[in-house]
Amino acid sequence: MTATTTDTDFIHVFEPGSDPARRPLLLLHGTGGDERDLLSLGRTVAPGASLLSPRGKVLEGAAPRFFRRLAEGVFDEADLKRRTDELAEFVLWAGERYGLPAPIALGFSNGANIAAAILQQRPEILAGAVLLRAMTPFSEPPRAALTGKPVLILSGALDPIVPKANAEALAGQLGASGAVVEHHVLPAGHGLGQGDIDLLGGWLARN
Repeated sequence: MTATTTDTDFIHVFEPGSDPARRPLLLLHGTGGDERDLLSLGRTVAPGASLLSPRGKVLEGAAPRFFRRLAEGVFDEADLKRRTDELAEFVLWAGERYGLPAPIALGFSNGANIAAAILQQRPEILAGAVLLRAMTPFSEPPRAALTGKPVLILSGALDPIVPKANAEALAGQLGASGAVVEHHVLPAGHGLGQGDIDLLGGWLARN
């Protein structure tokens, strides 16, 4: 059953899973996406997992996002911090509403950036994260205790939006906080391909 609900601040979809051994996934779309964008990917890479997929509440023109930016790659960090707490509280609410343990975030682009922000600002919210084409969210990241938390970062060698050094810095920040980070750079741009799906499915099967 798929349900779209609007009784919280976040329009979202929840799909209950059929495999209780699977961690639920928190699906976080990229700029211009919505709560249905990553459902098919979630079903593919984590069959049987519960899926929780909110829509970002910030509009850039008509494009939903999870937080404001001032320019490409330049984030409004005050808004980011506020939106990170807001999304974290939604995840706690959804956990109580739907009976879910802490999820693994699966975020793409803007969604990956706020997933990384949750890891650094509210580390207790997530069991781990998959960060697809992510950047460092904070110029000065909060100190976070991420000991043993699994994180997969998939970057594109030809990505015109995320500089290689930026993705490497994020991996370094999370690793320094104790996360178990696996970082792959694929021969790809900002979009996702079969290589991402294969790595992602294998990683989720182990985590």
